[in-house]
Amino acid sequence: MGLERSYALIAPFYDAALAAATRSARQTSLAGLPSTPARVLLNGVGTGLDLPLLPPQHRYTGLDLTPAMLRRALSQRSALDFHGVLGDAQRLPFADASFEHAVLHLILAVVPDPVACLAETARVLTPGGQILIFDKFLQPRQRAPLRRLFNPLLRRVATRLDVVFEDALTAVPELTLKSDQPALASGWFRLIRLQKTA
Repeated sequence: MGLERSYALIAPFYDAALAAATRSARQTSLAGLPSTPARVLLNGVGTGLDLPLLPPQHRYTGLDLTPAMLRRALSQRSALDFHGVLGDAQRLPFADASFEHAVLHLILAVVPDPVACLAETARVLTPGGQILIFDKFLQPRQRAPLRRLFNPLLRRVATRLDVVFEDALTAVPELTLKSDQPALASGWFRLIRLQKTA
């Protein structure tokens, strides 16, 4: 089963499973958005759990692979300047330097190629733009045998358990790490802020 089909099936239950557990971490991450109006990409917007937490002054574009997820996101936009786009987070349908900021919440550990997702997000950012990340990552050289054991099954239907953020970042040299802090599950989930330097 591909990710598009599996997420279409779980879309009705996704919010109930994740909303309360991740709300505080999402709020902390989104507090990194600036006060001045900007163009913000929500790459992998999902069902729109971030939307009620977003400051209203920005112009938002939310991209998702799954029509069912995107429909739910559109229903949560309220008064936000929000535009939904159907597309692949690893091959963004936007020109270079289209956004000043990007939000990657629970997407790098979902897509088959997190390096492509991160590189594409960097491509569509203006120089000096930032990326706010909230996701689960293995630490470099962390063994995590149970996560690795279940990864082949779970990566086909929902999420990857084997992504090492540092490996992905090394492959995208135009991005600089500005902050990295633990969020949930004893640091398995992390809040990361990157900046595009070139």
